[in-house]
Amino acid sequence: MAGAYDLRSTLSRDHEVILINEREDFWFTPSNPWLAVGWREPKQISFPMRPYLEKKGIQFIAARVDNIDPEAKRLLLSAGDPVSYDYLVLATGPRLAFEEVPGAGPEGHTQSVCTLEHARHARVSVDALLQNPGPVIVGALPGASCFGPAYEYAFILDTVLRRAKKRHKVPMTYVTSEPYIGHLGLGGVGDSKSLLESLLRERSISWICNARTSKIEAGKMYVDELNAEGQVIKQHELPFVHSMMLPAFKGVDAVASVPGLCNPRGFVLIDKQQRHPKFTSIYAAGVCVAIPPVEVTPVATGAPKTGYMIESMMTAIVHNIRDELTGKTPTDEASWNAFCLADFGDTGAAFVAVPQIPPRNTVWYKKGIWAHWAKIGFEKYFITKMKRGVSEPVFERWALQAIGLKRIDPDMKR
Repeated sequence: MAGAYDLRSTLSRDHEVILINEREDFWFTPSNPWLAVGWREPKQISFPMRPYLEKKGIQFIAARVDNIDPEAKRLLLSAGDPVSYDYLVLATGPRLAFEEVPGAGPEGHTQSVCTLEHARHARVSVDALLQNPGPVIVGALPGASCFGPAYEYAFILDTVLRRAKKRHKVPMTYVTSEPYIGHLGLGGVGDSKSLLESLLRERSISWICNARTSKIEAGKMYVDELNAEGQVIKQHELPFVHSMMLPAFKGVDAVASVPGLCNPRGFVLIDKQQRHPKFTSIYAAGVCVAIPPVEVTPVATGAPKTGYMIESMMTAIVHNIRDELTGKTPTDEASWNAFCLADFGDTGAAFVAVPQIPPRNTVWYKKGIWAHWAKIGFEKYFITKMKRGVSEPVFERWALQAIGLKRIDPDMKR
C-alpha cells in the first residue's frame, strides 16, 4: 500500500497505478501478537483500503492473482478480466509452509500470529489456556526466518498469565531453530543473545536451541536437539496445552510457479535494483524476495525481511521505475537497514542495524518500557500514514537520518 502511494506521488498522471490484493482490508501485521491475547480487536488494526487508495487516484482490485505471464506482461485473476502491465511490483508476502512439519499450524495442533485470522484463532486457544492452565510451547519451526514475533509472543503471553495470576500453573518452553537465543536469523544483533537470554531467565521460560521439530500431535511436540555439527544430542517429547510456532516461508503459488522467476523455495530472484535479472519489467520487495541465509546453521534458518528494510526496497523500486520511464538507467539500491521495535508485554526492546545483513557499520540494541510504548505509538502512526496516503513524511525521514537510517544509500554495497 505504501509502495502504491509512493508510485502515485512520484509518477505523472499519465501513468496508471493499480494495486491488486486478495483482501479488501489492510492488516497491520505487527500487532497480531496483541490480537492473539485480547489486547486488540481486529477493527483496531485493520481497515478497508479501497476508499483511501481511490482518493489518491490508485485503482484497487480485490482479487487473487492466480497466474503471471511475464512474456505477455499479463496477470490472470481469481475474478474479473486479465490485467496487463508495463511494470509489475511483487510484494506478495509468503506462503506459510506449515506442511513441512506434520501437525503444525492452525489446521493442525499449533497456533500462529502470521495473519489476522490466525491471531483470532490463537485468541480462542489463549482464552482456553486461561481457563485450564498447562504447559506452553512458543518458538519457530525449522527453516523459519521471522523470529522476532515468537519472542514477542512468549513475553506477551507471560505478561498476560502473570496478570491473571495463572503463570505459576504454566511451564513455558521456547523451542527454536536458531543456533542460540537472540540469533534472530541475523547472526545476532549487538547484545541480543545476552539480552534475550536474560529476559527468558527472568520470566522462567526454558529454551531449546538447534531444535528440529519433526512432528506435532495433539498435546505433544517431538523435537530433536542438535549440536553444532548437526548431530542429534537429545530427543524431546514436550507436552503442551497451547503452542504458537512460527513456520518456514515459501513463495506464494502464483509467483513460485513462473519458470525462471524464483529460487527453489519460490522466492523472487532480484538484482541490486530489486529487479528480476531476466524479466526486467518485474520488481520485487519484502518477504517474497530471495535473500540467502546469513550463515549455515545446524537447523535451517532464513534471513528476516524487516519493516524498514522492506520500505527501503520499495523506495528503490519507485525511483528505478521512475528512471526507466524517463529514459534513465535505474541505479538506486535499497540500503537494507533495519530499525525494529519489539514489545515484551510490560517492557520492550529496539534495535538498529546498518545494514541489517552483517557485516555492519552500526549496531544498537536497547531494552526498556519506553520501547513498549514506542511500539504502541508506531502502530497508531503507521495506520494513520496509510489512511492519509503518505509513505515517508519529511519529519520521519529527518528523524531516521539522525540515527543513521536512510532508505537509499549510494555507498551501500551488497
